[in-house]
Amino acid sequence: MLRRTMIAALLVLPGQAVHAQQPAGDVHVLESTPAANAHIGRKSSAFFVRFDRPVDHSKSTLTITHGDKVIERLHPRLESAPEVLFAAAPTLPPGDYKLHWAVITLQGTKAIEGDIPFKVSDQPPQ
Repeated sequence: MLRRTMIAALLVLPGQAVHAQQPAGDVHVLESTPAANAHIGRKSSAFFVRFDRPVDHSKSTLTITHGDKVIERLHPRLESAPEVLFAAAPTLPPGDYKLHWAVITLQGTKAIEGDIPFKVSDQPPQ
């Protein structure tokens, strides 16, 4: 199941824009799972963020926060597509969360970061 999700995450067309909160910079989010303001079930298996250009996987981070508290630091898979940060998702209790991302492009040294808000509930996602 995780392998299928990973393959799907890497093959999804990047044409859909995500309206995640992000500062002005040279890297832009094209798509993410969960999408901005999405409602997901507790048993989500993977998170990913697709950018408009390649990022340095080894220097980039994905973090799940609940309020000001860090819930989980995710480990992006180094073998994902150059413009995608992909990580296995933990099982989260119901609540409001943010997927915080911080990336460095392959050409630069400046970190760009942003947040993708989402909600976890016991109800099946619609």
